[in-house]
Amino acid sequence: TFKHVLIQEVAYQALLKRTRQQYHNHIAQVLAAPFPEMAGTQPELLAHHCTEAGLSAQAVGNWQRAGERALQHSAHQEAVQHLTTSLALLATLPETPERAQQELDLQMALGPAVIATLGPAAPEVEQTYARARVLCQQVGETPQLFEILRGLCWYYRTRSVFHTAWELGEQLY
Repeated sequence: TFKHVLIQEVAYQALLKRTRQQYHNHIAQVLAAPFPEMAGTQPELLAHHCTEAGLSAQAVGNWQRAGERALQHSAHQEAVQHLTTSLALLATLPETPERAQQELDLQMALGPAVIATLGPAAPEVEQTYARARVLCQQVGETPQLFEILRGLCWYYRTRSVFHTAWELGEQLY
């Protein structure tokens, strides 16, 4: 009911952290249960409340859906933000094979978004695809390996590192 944003912020910050988390948890439960279509149409809203409530595992999936949805609408900058938030939260979860697969899926979604926003020669492109390549080796043989090698090859070719691009091209072949 506060009309000014600054008053809202002061009131919000005056709450204890535990109380804020409880409110966000309650909002996430209310949004998820009676409004299941909300997770499909506005996953970033549900992800925000899950994140603030400390529900990292649920937040990761919702941020991922938000990023993928943004990619479908060619909102690449928004997709990068959502996917990097998801990756940051995923890093707080225990290491499991499922986590590695989920991180691989996130990196694969992030690659094209980073290329679209920063260009194919940006260092972030190499970081994204290099991490995805490491995850591919951890997970085992995956169909994403071709896309990863292609992304790295494109990066090195654009940066004029032809020897490395050639080696990656041969691996692709």
